[in-house]
Amino acid sequence: MKRIDWYFDYISPYAYLQSQRLGEFAGIAEIRPVPVLFAGLLNATGNLGPAELPAKRLWTYRFCQFTAGRLGVPFRMPPAHPFNPLRILRLSIALDGDLAAIDAIFRFVWAEGREPNAEWPALTEALGAADADALIAQEPVKAALKENTDAAVAAGIFGVPTMAIDGQFFWGVDGTDFAHAYLADPAILGTDAMKRLETLPAAAERRR
Repeated sequence: MKRIDWYFDYISPYAYLQSQRLGEFAGIAEIRPVPVLFAGLLNATGNLGPAELPAKRLWTYRFCQFTAGRLGVPFRMPPAHPFNPLRILRLSIALDGDLAAIDAIFRFVWAEGREPNAEWPALTEALGAADADALIAQEPVKAALKENTDAAVAAGIFGVPTMAIDGQFFWGVDGTDFAHAYLADPAILGTDAMKRLETLPAAAERRR
């Protein structure tokens, strides 16, 4: 069975939407969740997040609301976005990357529309993690999140969510079907048309 390294950050509504499709891979691939700090990826690549551009911010929220409706999954924006995801990312690591806990955190934020820091006691109680503050304060937990993010940057991961399969990256909620297709037939990336894409030169560059 193939393995999917699933890079995510709770700050991304796209990651939530993809999380609700992970069950489709049961029996096809093993999911290994990899919490990363999206801001760290942005800093490494010099990109801006969707919420940092006013017009793109509204588009992103509208598109996610629309997509959730199409997928039939509950979706409600938290009262403020972006928020600081550090505590819930570290909590995911402290809870050994448990997919059920990750799903519960995603749903708390994106299905119930709750701010995880403002409602931290309610979230940790729902998870049954009474010692959450002590868990996320551990240096190995903090270090693991940094290591995940640094390793993702080194591997070429530039955004979340990203599914990594056999060293190939499938980025974004709209990459989910592409990942399905690759798992069904890895040769789709080996066609002449696909191989040509790997060597296309850039004819112009934007001035920075």
